[in-house]
Amino acid sequence: MNLSPSFPILSNYTYLNTAYAGILSTELASWRTKHDQQLIEGGSEFRLNNSLIIETLRSNLSDFFKTAVSNVFLTQNFSFGFNTLLDGLPKTERFLLLNDEYPSVAYPITSRGFSHSYVDIDENLEDNVLAAIEKNQPTVFAFSIVQYISGYRMNPEFIKKLKKTYPKLLLIADGTQFCGTTDFSFEDSGLDALCASGYKWLLAGFGNGFILLSDQLKNHLYEDRKLAQLPSAPFVKGKKPLAFCFEPGHLDTLNFGSLNESLNMIRNIGISTIEQTTQALCQQARIQLHHRGLLPDYLADQKYASTIMILPLAQQQVNHLAEAKILCSPRGTGTRISFHFYNTEEDLQKLLAVLDGKKIQQAS
Repeated sequence: MNLSPSFPILSNYTYLNTAYAGILSTELASWRTKHDQQLIEGGSEFRLNNSLIIETLRSNLSDFFKTAVSNVFLTQNFSFGFNTLLDGLPKTERFLLLNDEYPSVAYPITSRGFSHSYVDIDENLEDNVLAAIEKNQPTVFAFSIVQYISGYRMNPEFIKKLKKTYPKLLLIADGTQFCGTTDFSFEDSGLDALCASGYKWLLAGFGNGFILLSDQLKNHLYEDRKLAQLPSAPFVKGKKPLAFCFEPGHLDTLNFGSLNESLNMIRNIGISTIEQTTQALCQQARIQLHHRGLLPDYLADQKYASTIMILPLAQQQVNHLAEAKILCSPRGTGTRISFHFYNTEEDLQKLLAVLDGKKIQQAS
């Protein structure tokens, strides 16, 4: 499948950098241009007639991630949604965190003064988590489903096991490096919250995201506000209490409409097709990279693996990747690569050739 017409960057680069930022399609760019032209021509009339975009997206997210529409909230990005969630929790919560977690997960918790403890990410992660729960008795476990540096993916069966074993423990997940890679049911996941931005694997550009909440967590948030009288102005009539927290003010139809358009594209391709094709390519990559000593055993052998890998490359190898127009990112002490549905086996072979020191002939 030739995707270069939809993603022109693929004609000029080998794009292994979706974990940094997803690429925009020409179809989405055309939709955004049309949206803004209609706004220029219609002003307030355009806004009145296009507010349906917001509710269409909410319904689309509900269907895509398999949860109730009432549990879907739209946010400008992961960080806004996550910080808003934290502000709605009692200050007595005790958090369990992973070491080397994404700063936008860890810092908002520690800076608010929540009691917290850490566990190491290694081949014994699940045992580490269980031991830490028994020892520290946290009330919340906050984590990224896919770690942004190593690419380690939390086992979905383990998440369900945690919720079954500790039903009162709130499980709050960052899904920014996960959503858009795998067929996923929020209601069956065991999670109490899934927060994500849309600019990576959902290919929706910046300024859009969402948060999905379980009924258990919804009933636990902002308890101090539940007795406050809601605004009575006609234009906010029917707006739910939590929506005033997670969706304050006007929501932008350009950015959220972009997420809706990208969801439609992904659904047209098929999320199961995306998962199968990317996992097949990533499995090849893991085998080859592990054979070269660039991936540890526990990341190469994961039952549920992500589409992200971190490679301990020498600076000369990093320079060769740049010369070969292979786009990737420095992260931690290594170089991060990532594969999405627009990547091919040819991309992988080019990467391996450069890592093996072979000279790549660039097209003129």
